[in-house]
Amino acid sequence: MKAILDIGSNSVRLMLWANGKSLLKRLETTRLGEGLSLTGEISPAAMERTLAALVAFSSEARAAGAEVYAFATAAVRSARNGAEFCERARARGIEVDVVSGENEALLALYGALGMEDGGVIDIGGASTEICLRRGGKIVFSKSLGVGAVRLHDLCGDDLVRLSARIGENLQALGGAEGAADSLRVYAVGGTATALACLKLGLERYDGERVQDLPLTQEEISAMAENLLALTVEERKKLPGMDKSRA
Repeated sequence: MKAILDIGSNSVRLMLWANGKSLLKRLETTRLGEGLSLTGEISPAAMERTLAALVAFSSEARAAGAEVYAFATAAVRSARNGAEFCERARARGIEVDVVSGENEALLALYGALGMEDGGVIDIGGASTEICLRRGGKIVFSKSLGVGAVRLHDLCGDDLVRLSARIGENLQALGGAEGAADSLRVYAVGGTATALACLKLGLERYDGERVQDLPLTQEEISAMAENLLALTVEERKKLPGMDKSRA
């Protein structure tokens, strides 16, 4: 049995895997990337929250007899004190592999599609990966330094600032639209599933209903506009809204 710890900029995830099947999944929202865009460093509070989640998850996994593998993404690879985070995890018995942006994009693609053609958009807390494959070959792959937590840190709920920041990053996607033509593109990650839950109004997460749910550009734009018009407390009351993500 293997246990995977995914250390993202917004959450830490645990999955137990054996005999080609997922046996257990857990998630803890620790917001490791909170404030990172402003200071260039992981804050002491965010580091402690995340390390506590790692210790709890790894203890649970080892108690089940699993071999533990931990991977970190944008927050750790971009922070000035990312190495310190890894050292503190190692002191707690957890060896962290920091994944490059390019490999993160490929991992998202293989995880969602296996060897099939298509594309993925993986919006995380501090980065977004876009990867497209056609005819068995990667035709576009990019990791952008923009994500849900980073945008909130830099822009809050200011639509003008959000649009400007996102627009700057979209300039790096020249050629992606043509490369994606006729390909089926999947959105993966917490932001995508949060939008799916909001569309369905799910009081409790249901992976079978979220999987393969279509989200149109018009629906996403409308949800963004509606969410920005609400306070945090109002967002928490929406059917399908995870309270820690509001």
